[in-house]
Amino acid sequence: MILAVIFSVFLTLTAAVEPPFSCGPGASSLPFCKTSLPIRQRAVDLVSRLTLEEKISQLVSSAPAIPRLGIPAYEWWSEALHGVSGYGRGVSFAGKIRAATSFPQVIVSAATFDSHLWYRIGQAVGIEARAMYNEGQAKGMTFWAPNINIYRDPRWGRGHETPGEDPLVVAKYAAAFVRGFQGDLTEKSANPQRPDPNRGHLLASACCKHFTAYDLDNWNGVNRLGFDAKVSPQDMADTYQPPFRSCVVEGRASGIMCAYNRVNGVPNCADHNLLTDTARGQWGFRGYITSDCDAVSIIHDVHKYANSPEDAVADVLNAGMDVDCGSYMQAYTKSAVDQKKLPESQIDRALHNLFEVRMRLGLFDGHLKSQPYGKINAQNICTPDHQLLALEAARNGIVLLKNSHNLLPLSKSRVSSIAVIGPNGDSGYVLLGDYEGPPCKSVEILGAIKGYVTNTWFHKGCNFVNCTVATVKNAVASAKNAEYVVLVMGLDQTQETEDHDRVDLRLPGQQETLIKAVAASSKNPVVLVLVCGGPVDVSFAKNDDRIGSILWAGYPGEAGGIAVAEILFGDHNPGGKLPVTWYPNDFTKISMTDMRMRPDLASGYPGRSYRFYAGPKVFEFGHGLSYTTYSYEFTSATPKTINLSQFRTQGSDKGSSNYLAVSDIGTDTCDMLKFSCHIGVENAGEMAGRHPVLLFVRNERGGRGQPVKQLVGFHSVGLQPSERAELQFVLSPCEHLAEADEDGVMVIEEGYRFLVVGDKEYPINIHF
Repeated sequence: MILAVIFSVFLTLTAAVEPPFSCGPGASSLPFCKTSLPIRQRAVDLVSRLTLEEKISQLVSSAPAIPRLGIPAYEWWSEALHGVSGYGRGVSFAGKIRAATSFPQVIVSAATFDSHLWYRIGQAVGIEARAMYNEGQAKGMTFWAPNINIYRDPRWGRGHETPGEDPLVVAKYAAAFVRGFQGDLTEKSANPQRPDPNRGHLLASACCKHFTAYDLDNWNGVNRLGFDAKVSPQDMADTYQPPFRSCVVEGRASGIMCAYNRVNGVPNCADHNLLTDTARGQWGFRGYITSDCDAVSIIHDVHKYANSPEDAVADVLNAGMDVDCGSYMQAYTKSAVDQKKLPESQIDRALHNLFEVRMRLGLFDGHLKSQPYGKINAQNICTPDHQLLALEAARNGIVLLKNSHNLLPLSKSRVSSIAVIGPNGDSGYVLLGDYEGPPCKSVEILGAIKGYVTNTWFHKGCNFVNCTVATVKNAVASAKNAEYVVLVMGLDQTQETEDHDRVDLRLPGQQETLIKAVAASSKNPVVLVLVCGGPVDVSFAKNDDRIGSILWAGYPGEAGGIAVAEILFGDHNPGGKLPVTWYPNDFTKISMTDMRMRPDLASGYPGRSYRFYAGPKVFEFGHGLSYTTYSYEFTSATPKTINLSQFRTQGSDKGSSNYLAVSDIGTDTCDMLKFSCHIGVENAGEMAGRHPVLLFVRNERGGRGQPVKQLVGFHSVGLQPSERAELQFVLSPCEHLAEADEDGVMVIEEGYRFLVVGDKEYPINIHF
């Protein structure tokens, strides 16, 4: 979104302000107010009563009131990426409610590989979002989260807003967060014989963004507003689209945001195939589609795709978009109709979608206190349970990257003094990440460490995070006086954020020089804590014996300082695993505009992500250490052969390999082919821990555009010392053992696959 309107000026709101709603006493006779009628029928009735001018007024994100029908103003743009935020125009913290629970930035929560945790975070944020509206401090209940673009390039300034580089992880996160946020109570324990009484009513409305292939903001003069992403059908099918499909199909999201960029020449917001044929047609999307802010205007002004403003408006509405974050459609829709470029029926179609979502939020059912979520209020914000959940997410998302000679955990009773050095050590704000709201509380890493060792002191080491000036001599002197040193370095929102991509992967300025000097002079090997969202090339630290431990904290949210200290001193056993590959700085020789996932050996292009990139890595996707050890075994219950010979006549030969198209097998048969993979996991160490178990598959043949390996499942399990658990992964050959061909068609190839967990492999032969 355009950052100039962050924390916009609002009218003063007080606890006495009633949240706006329609269909109060005296209006129940209007068909659109009758709750006994289907919501679509009600929306159609409402729209039929509007004049053309009134209709056009509702096509923008700040929709004005329609007093003659008792319809209040509505703001579509609010944000809740990892907690309710003041970004956007819809939410104010200037009233009774001054804070909201600030969960870890999404990339940190993703590192837990715990889909039930993601659901619970979504649920907590959705409850707090509803409370803001019920207390009169929100002008809408449509929140533009989650960000589910693939973290394709490590330089992307917004990569930390996403769940990472793997399509399965991002897809699972999208579905879990959205279902929690929107009030879907069926995630774990629903009884299918007793449907949820709130079904159809939204707790709050989530929006899957940015649709699609959006992962560049501002790099070397290339700006997201004019970027044309060249994407192959193969990459579109198995990388860029799966998260959005999951957000719609499994998550049942009620909103989609189309992105600024073009894909293969067509602006996303003007792409009928994307918005209507794919999202609504193939995936069954039921909800509204918004532009990113000012994305309609740039179709004419920047992309030069449309010949006139009226053409741009006609293009997006005819494509299936519904609401403009901006004012372009308010300015040019009437003239587009007058010029016969846009039928009024397309305006009606958009408004049906918009009012249907507002009705699903209960805003046309009379006073909100009589609605299913009407009793949620300020007491449901910053609750102890929500704050404990933020701490749990931070604890389990922080990743231990290195721990030579078991330097960590530090002894709580024997450590006499600690020097905390680094520009991120004394800041609680930096731990929040972007799209943050004011947190319930904030404890910096320095303060949390002081809770364990009273004799702790701080030296900033750098003037700012960019570290253009480093006070190395003074920092070294501070380190020499301490028994242990904790360096808290990394990035912040001046280094990686919206509209600002990085140009290299090294720590900023003189940070590396400072780290090396302090490590060389300290009494004991130092601990390096990295506060950053994106990967950094810390090869120097990985290979330096004087840097004993490296801890990636990410942007761990309001409870992040406490979580870091608990891990440093062994009150929590780290279990997070990286959801992105950490590349060496040489990777930046590759153009960020190259959207290809697969390598091209002829040109030396190395490919992207753990699935296709086979070059050197600083740390691999899925890397993460623990204070204990875990062992795995495949049990005999997992099948060794999958026979697809009955479908052989429908397949085709391509060279020396045999393939079957998944579409030829059919949905019902694919369901019948599902099988269970059973894995035993044991905590073989002496400390209890929560451990993500990642199950991969690799193809025997490899090459020819196939992934090096592919994540097909993950479970997070808590185990006491010597405790063993058996996990079941339900796999579908049509989904987990299939691959996209060059045309984007999902196919199954004959031959061996190897299921991989840790250092164990299990062969499965697919036979035609």
